[in-house]
Amino acid sequence: MDLELLARIVNTPGISGFEGAVQELVAQEMRGVCDEVRRDRLGNVIGLKRACRAGDRPIRVALAAHVDEIGAIVKGVDADGYIRFQRVGGLYPQTLQSQMVIVHGRQPLKGVIAPDFNLREGDKIPSPDDLLIDVGLPKERVEELVQLGDPITFAQELVQLNEKVVMGRNFDDRIGTFCMLEAMKRVAEAPVDAYFVSTVQEEVGVRGMPTAAFAIEPDLGLAIDGSLVRAAHVKPHSVTCDMGKGVGIYVMDNLTIGDPRLVRFLCELCEREGIPFQRNIGGGTDASAMQRSRIGTIATTIGAPVRYMHSTVQLCHLDDMEATIRLLAAFLGHAPELASLL
Repeated sequence: MDLELLARIVNTPGISGFEGAVQELVAQEMRGVCDEVRRDRLGNVIGLKRACRAGDRPIRVALAAHVDEIGAIVKGVDADGYIRFQRVGGLYPQTLQSQMVIVHGRQPLKGVIAPDFNLREGDKIPSPDDLLIDVGLPKERVEELVQLGDPITFAQELVQLNEKVVMGRNFDDRIGTFCMLEAMKRVAEAPVDAYFVSTVQEEVGVRGMPTAAFAIEPDLGLAIDGSLVRAAHVKPHSVTCDMGKGVGIYVMDNLTIGDPRLVRFLCELCEREGIPFQRNIGGGTDASAMQRSRIGTIATTIGAPVRYMHSTVQLCHLDDMEATIRLLAAFLGHAPELASLL
């Protein structure tokens, strides 16, 4: 497993709608192993590795991971030089104060979301609309460097907590992006046309995948996204996966009911290949767009369990990532076994 690549993927900024830098990194990785790589008008990067067997039209399989991370954009600069911001994606108010951020203006500016020391125990958590970013510069200088609409990312980079667990700000869904790229590299040949899709704007309403799915028209599809996992302050009955116990296979989420035949096939494939897995119920993913595009795609979602999603301290277990990579690679090799469903 290439942890140096993981660090580059996690540390490169790219909030929803501003994914250019990280998509260029993804495209570079795809160009090394794919037969074709293109970027569509919305910003999705699509790599194609053609089937190794000539003949009739091969089965089309799409693997998709969204590359956008949650963040914010500049909303204005107040009279004291503090920056107000608009959330982009699902930021939880209780995670924001005292966080270090980077404002991507005319030059990158490091700053902090100022803590409100007037708050007392029992006070209501402030709305993000009331929070301010302090970059330590006078108002005039801030206005020279920052304008309305500049993207803001959190500054937390990849950290290895111990031998098996890593932490990052955007494992939802850079872990999925990394697992997709690693599986792509491990599959020298496949009996299917394999499409690897790095999608945009998933965190603001699954906006990127519909255009990619329309263009590809896949027969089978797997979104790769974080599986919800037992964690501190999470009610045990509200989640179905444990960190360190294998890849999560979605039975359903908020937008998709995974095709039961595909879910069963994935579970059986894991058993055959000795891949640790867990059945999962998760949030909404790119699978919903694949499932409903054109004449439809047999689709569901898989992914490594991630603790504390939509915070800056997301945790993931390296063994779960490895299980996810192995399942993706195995699926590309065995997908023709589902031909009778098409």
